[in-house]
Amino acid sequence: MTQYSTPWRATLLTLYPEMFPGPLGLSLSGDALVRGTWSLETRSIREHGLGRHRAVDDTPAGGGAGMVLRCDVLAAAIDAAAAPDDPRPRLLMSPRGRPLSQRRVRALSEGPGLVIVCGRFEGVDERVIAGRGLEEVSIGDYVLSGGEIAALTLLDACVRLLPGVMGKEASGQDESFEGGRLEYPHYTRPREWEGRTIPDVLTGGNHGAIAHWRAAESLRLTRERRPDLLADSDLRSPSPDGIARRDTRD
Repeated sequence: MTQYSTPWRATLLTLYPEMFPGPLGLSLSGDALVRGTWSLETRSIREHGLGRHRAVDDTPAGGGAGMVLRCDVLAAAIDAAAAPDDPRPRLLMSPRGRPLSQRRVRALSEGPGLVIVCGRFEGVDERVIAGRGLEEVSIGDYVLSGGEIAALTLLDACVRLLPGVMGKEASGQDESFEGGRLEYPHYTRPREWEGRTIPDVLTGGNHGAIAHWRAAESLRLTRERRPDLLADSDLRSPSPDGIARRDTRD
């Protein structure tokens, strides 16, 4: 996928713009934000609310508990935030969406940026999802109070992969999920701590043996903790560079 040369742009539509940038303003993502590697625009959905009280929700058609975010209000907010020819994907953070994967994060980070809608209440009127081409994305099989925390998670995962954000370009290559497996264990000084020592292979200077050990440990941990990552996959032996890989095609 083509990497865009302009800064990666994120536009967020939320009822709580004060929640941003939050942790995204700190550490690597915060430094990159200051440098202009990426930009963050936060827009309040309530600016497009109706009446004196800026109403954004209404009772669900057919009855039921809670309230639903109105399609006309949310559509107006989206239209004000992104022109029809804006190439950025339009995402709706939703527990019923497609589960977010590292592969999807990497693809999004290589694009021009994102327009993210943070839902609230019982949900969003289905018509605006279809009418504005929103792609529903989930960060896990659980329900949050709103999409803001999920959006922070998604943005952090994307921003850290932008060129120049991490200290070394190779920093993100051997991490969990990058090759379809969990990451191998890490150690550092002291060599012995509370009777536990660093595995000898990591201090012997044999880089081939180290690569083999890391690949084997990656596979072991994946089998123990996330066997679902290995199911129905075209597994292969560690490659000559020692990085365990699998077929990650959809």
